[in-house]
Amino acid sequence: MRNEVGGTVHGPVVQAGRIGTLTMEAVVPVILPGTKKPGLIPAPTRHFTDRRAELDRLTALLEGEAENPAPRVVVLTGTGGIGKSATALHFAARLRGRFDGGQLHADLRGDATATAAAPSTVLVRFLRALGVAPQYVPAEEQEQIDWFRTLTADRRLLTVLDNAHSVAQVLPLLPTGPGSLTLVTSRRRLSGLSGAVGAHHMALPPLGPADAALLLTRLAGREPGPAGSGAGAESVARHCGGLPLALCVAGERLAVRTHLTWEQLERDVASAAAHDRTGGPDGEAHDPVTAAVDTSYRDLGPDAARLYRLGGLRRWPALTAPAAAALVGLPEARAAELLEELASLHLVEEYAPDRYRYHDLLREDAARRAGQEDGPGRSAAAVGRLLRHHLAAAAAADRCVIPDRWRLGPAYARLPQERPSKDEAEKATEWLLAERENLVEAVRAADEYGLDDLTWQLCEALWSLFLRQGFHQDWLSTHRLGVRAAAACPDIPEAEGRMHAQLGFALLRLGRHEEAEAAFRSAAEADRRCGHRRGEATAVESLGLVRLAQGRFTDAADSFRAAQDLAEDPRAQALLVHHLGRALSGQGRHADAADTLERARSLMVGLPDPYNEARVLTSLGEAALAAGDRERAAALLTEAAERMASQEVPVQEADIAALRAKAAATPAERRGFLTEAIERYERLGSPEAAALRAERDAIGQDAAEGQGAAEGQDAVEGQDLPEQQDPPEDQDPPEQQDAT
Repeated sequence: MRNEVGGTVHGPVVQAGRIGTLTMEAVVPVILPGTKKPGLIPAPTRHFTDRRAELDRLTALLEGEAENPAPRVVVLTGTGGIGKSATALHFAARLRGRFDGGQLHADLRGDATATAAAPSTVLVRFLRALGVAPQYVPAEEQEQIDWFRTLTADRRLLTVLDNAHSVAQVLPLLPTGPGSLTLVTSRRRLSGLSGAVGAHHMALPPLGPADAALLLTRLAGREPGPAGSGAGAESVARHCGGLPLALCVAGERLAVRTHLTWEQLERDVASAAAHDRTGGPDGEAHDPVTAAVDTSYRDLGPDAARLYRLGGLRRWPALTAPAAAALVGLPEARAAELLEELASLHLVEEYAPDRYRYHDLLREDAARRAGQEDGPGRSAAAVGRLLRHHLAAAAAADRCVIPDRWRLGPAYARLPQERPSKDEAEKATEWLLAERENLVEAVRAADEYGLDDLTWQLCEALWSLFLRQGFHQDWLSTHRLGVRAAAACPDIPEAEGRMHAQLGFALLRLGRHEEAEAAFRSAAEADRRCGHRRGEATAVESLGLVRLAQGRFTDAADSFRAAQDLAEDPRAQALLVHHLGRALSGQGRHADAADTLERARSLMVGLPDPYNEARVLTSLGEAALAAGDRERAAALLTEAAERMASQEVPVQEADIAALRAKAAATPAERRGFLTEAIERYERLGSPEAAALRAERDAIGQDAAEGQGAAEGQDAVEGQDLPEQQDPPEDQDPPEQQDAT
C-alpha cells in the first residue's frame, strides 16, 4: 500500500491513523466476491455406533449459550483406535445446522512431533477457505492469526481440529465468533486448553460389549445368525477390546469374504490374540488392533500385502495410485486395484476420491511388518523409487507453472520443452497444492535417507508452489535441508548457491531482512567459488532487493551496479537498469532516476518485453510524482495504463489506477481513479481497497478540503519504498515480475 508520507507499506495490515483531515482505519481482509461459506468437514462414517452419553453432554453444553456466548472448545481424548476422529465427525454432522458461518477442518497430524502441522500451514488453508485471495495471505504467522481472528469474529463456525499434538498448535486455530464450537481430538490430554480457553474435556472409553457387537454386525452387513453365532460376534468384539478401529478391520473382513462365518472369524481373531499375548516373533506383545489386522493381512495377495507394508514406511499424508505404483514397481492401474483392496479391508482409508491414508496405528503395524519381511535394503529401495516419482512429477508441474526460469536439477532435463497452455499451468498448480504435504514429507525422507541429490532437487521443484502460494514455514523447513544437501553434492556445485538464494527469498517474504541478506551473501559466495556467474548475478541483485525493501537506497544501487557487471543476459541487464532507476528515485536523485528509467524503457522496447515496459512507465510516473511534476506523471501513468491493459495483469492495473489518483488535477478526477482502483482491488480480494475507500469517502465529504490535502501530500508522496520483491530469475507471475 502507498504511504502518504512517501513510502510503501508491505503486508496486509496498516496501522490506523490520521493524515491531515483523513482518518484511516486499520485495513482488514477483503473477501473475494462470490466466496461461499466454507464446508471443509468430511462426511461421517456410515456405521457409527454409540457415544450417546458424550453427545448428550455436548448438546447440554451448547444449551448454555444464552448465558455465556463465548466460543466453545471441546477436547475428545483417548487411546489410539478409540474412534476420536469418527466421533468428532459424527458430532459435527449432528450439530452443523446450528452453525450458519460454515465449517472448518484440519488434520493436525499430531501423532509425532516431526510431522505435526505448523499452525501457519493450517491458517493459510483456513484463510483461503474463508475467501482471502492467495496472494494476500500474510507471510508472518502472527498476521495470519490476527486475520483469522478478525474474519471469524462475526461468524458462528463449527471447526474440527483432528489429531492435535499440543496446546500451542491448537490455540492459533480457534475461531473467535460468539457461539462457535471447536472439536479437538488428541491422544494427549491438552490440559492447558482448560485454563487458556475454558475447554471441556471428554475421555472416550472403549465401546461396551453390546455396542461393539452391533458395530461388527453393521460393518459385516449381515445379522449374526442362529446357532450361537451371536456369541461369536460378541466374542470377536471382546478380542478387539472394544476399540472401534480393531472392530472395523475385523468387520470389514467379514463383509469382503462373504463365505466367512462368524465362528471362523472368532477363531481367527482368538488365535491372533493368543499369539499376541505370548508375544510374536519379535518378542513384543501387540494390541487388539494388531490381532485384528493379522486376520485381514493373511487374506491379502502378495502384491497387496507388499503395498500395505511399504506404504507404511513413512508418514505420507496421502497415497495415490501413481505413488503406490512407484512404491511397489507395478503399473498404475494395478496399484489402483491394490489400494481399493486395502481399503475394502479397512487397512487404509479412502478419505477423498483416489486418495488414501493410514490410521497411525495401522501405519505403525505396516512399518513393523516391512522391517520383518522386506528388510532395510528393499524398504530403502522402495522409498527411493517413490521419492524419484515425486521429484519427476513435481519438476514437471513446476515447469508448467513458471516455464521460463532457469533451473539446475537433472530432473528438468528429461522434460518436454513445449510451452504449456494456460489450462496446463492451472492444473499443475492444483496438483502442487494437492501434493504439497506429500512433497514436504518427501524432502524430509530424502534427507533422512541421505539422498542429498534428491533433497535439493525436490526443494527446487517446490519453488513455483511456494512463490505463488506461500506456505512459508514449509518453505523454510525444506530449503534449510536443501542448503545442507546441496553443499554435500560436489557433482553440481551450483546447487548450493541456488538453495541459499531460494531460502533467502522465503526470509525476505517474511520480512526477516538481516537473515535474508545473510542467505543471499552465502549464495553469492557459493556461486563465486564455483564460477557460476549467472547465479552470482542473481544473488547480488537479490541483495539489492533486500536493501530496497529496507529503504537503503544507496546500498541497493551499489548492488544493482555490481550485478550489472556479472549479468550476461540482455533481459537481466534491462531489469537491473529498472531496479537502479527505482533506487535512484528513492535517493531523491530525480533527474538521474528519470534518465536511468528512460534507458530501461528503451531496453525493454528492444527486447521486446511489453509487460516490463509498462512497469518501467509506472516507475517513471512515480519518479515524476516524487519530483513534483504532476502533469508529466499523469501522462506517463496514462500511457502505462494503456500498455498494461493489453497484458492481463489486474494487480498492476489496480496499482496504476491508485497512482493516477495521486497525479489527478481535481478532486473529482482523483475520486474517479480511486473508485477504479477500489473496484479492481475488491475483485482481487486485495486489502488495499479498504484504505482507498476511506480516502475516497473523505474526498466526497469535503471536496475542497480533500483537494487541499492532496496538493499538500503530492510533493512528498512520490519517494516510494520499493514494491514487494520477487525472485530475480522468475518471469512469472507477471503481476509481480521485477527482476532477472
